[in-house]
Amino acid sequence: MTKLLTYKFISNKKQKKNMKGKVLFISGIDTNIGKTFATGAIAKALALAGKKVITQKMVQTGCERISEDIETHRRIQGISFTEEDERGLTCPYIFTYPCSPHMAAERDGRSIDLDKITQATERLRERYEYVLLEGAGGLMVPNDMNSLAIDYVKERGYPLLLVTSGKLGSINHTLLCLFACDKYGIEVKAIVYNLYPKADPLIEANTLDYLRMKFPRIPLLLLPEVGDRAESLPDIRPLL
Repeated sequence: MTKLLTYKFISNKKQKKNMKGKVLFISGIDTNIGKTFATGAIAKALALAGKKVITQKMVQTGCERISEDIETHRRIQGISFTEEDERGLTCPYIFTYPCSPHMAAERDGRSIDLDKITQATERLRERYEYVLLEGAGGLMVPNDMNSLAIDYVKERGYPLLLVTSGKLGSINHTLLCLFACDKYGIEVKAIVYNLYPKADPLIEANTLDYLRMKFPRIPLLLLPEVGDRAESLPDIRPLL
């Protein structure tokens, strides 16, 4: 009996050591909806909750050498570039022209190998409890002529954090994204409601109420203007 108990203890310990971190894919209902600020703020909140977390950018366009979005993540987190940043693991592809990944890759005479992104994510999962993987643009952005961002999320089985806001037209875009996730079988872990910059206060409040009423089972994380204070961070308890 003693040997059996000892064996189980060692087995569980080894299993825990081999466990990989969780990946949360962060997308938005549109370009410039606040994905980058949401990613950085959620990463900071997770770190303050005692979690080992790193952010990753799937594809960065409109940059050279360094991902501006990763740079923004680190600034919000209040940390320097990491070893993984220096090794290119947190942004496997950087293209110069500010456009969709498929077009940016073509203009630079390159192609996107999705397996390279997956391998980088897997290496990050070996060292971190949470990997926040920010997409480029929205869910229907083409990776190439044959696949969309949503195809990659479905294939990998990543839970999604969907960033939206209270700007005029956001309800339509949000519902389309949630409809697509339902059809693709993608778990929406939370809706991140970006409160910055301020929109029409009446529309903003009504949109928030509408989403809460229509999707009561999906947590809504409020994202105010990102700052140094704890109250400027979203409540990430539904993610833990």
